[in-house]
Amino acid sequence: MAQRKAFRWHIMVFLAPAVLVYTAIMIVPLFGTLNLSLFNTTEEGRVFVGLKNFATLFGDPRWSERFWNALGNNAWFFLVHMLVQNPVGVALAALLSSPRLRGAAFYRTAIFIPTILSFVIVGFVWKLILSPIWGIAPGMLDAVGLKGLFAPWLGREGSALTTLALISVWQFVGIPMMLIYAALLSIPDEVIEAAEMDGVTGWSQFWKIKLPLILPSIGIISILTFVGNFNAFDLIYVTQGALAGPNFSTDILGTFLYRTFFGFQLQIGDPHMGATIATAMFGIILLGVSLYLFTVHRRLRRYQF
Repeated sequence: MAQRKAFRWHIMVFLAPAVLVYTAIMIVPLFGTLNLSLFNTTEEGRVFVGLKNFATLFGDPRWSERFWNALGNNAWFFLVHMLVQNPVGVALAALLSSPRLRGAAFYRTAIFIPTILSFVIVGFVWKLILSPIWGIAPGMLDAVGLKGLFAPWLGREGSALTTLALISVWQFVGIPMMLIYAALLSIPDEVIEAAEMDGVTGWSQFWKIKLPLILPSIGIISILTFVGNFNAFDLIYVTQGALAGPNFSTDILGTFLYRTFFGFQLQIGDPHMGATIATAMFGIILLGVSLYLFTVHRRLRRYQF
């Protein structure tokens, strides 16, 4: 008869503090938000309305127009990161992992430093740089004969959101770079040596050998980018304010939630509709993560050692 293994109570003791803290600051507020979205405040007091707030958010033109605009802007914000930040991060990691590159440690540090800067600092500095009045961008472009390309990018509806997305890319490209760099270093030396013996070197080695092996890490970075971008708020708020101008062209779900929940200028805050928007954001993020875990992640696991 097989002997039953004793339950390891010490594991629970070590996990308890982290579980309690996570429950207090994440799980309890989450369920509180879900609960708040199912109620409304009337002259009679707080009443249960079920999914009526969601019907208002998606069906009332006064709400749905702003919501779909913010969701579309959020999707574009995420797409810019996927098309620019992550490929650039992979390319930088590949370059910095080359043993022939001198000063790689300095370059890694210099590229990663912006990620530890405050959003307030980044937003304020870039507003100064791109200002058509006192910014240094016009002078820098003029120095290389490209002053004609300068425009008030943060003040135009067609370019403001893309400009902010590229600023965010500049700030956070160090994160995918470091994660991919660590993944490249984890590739066994035997695999690299076998490739070199077969005459596969340089960029050919990266595309044929290394890239397939780091696909799981790229997948994790992609889902982290998705979650981070659909939770974005700080950079837009610092540079464009709560109204996310010009004309709501940089409005994303985070700023829409802020204005709705807390109110802004002449708009009175509505905690119940704000909680409804937050719940919708949670559902969007949950759907995206679930699709990744049950589709993409399963296919990428075959490349793991």
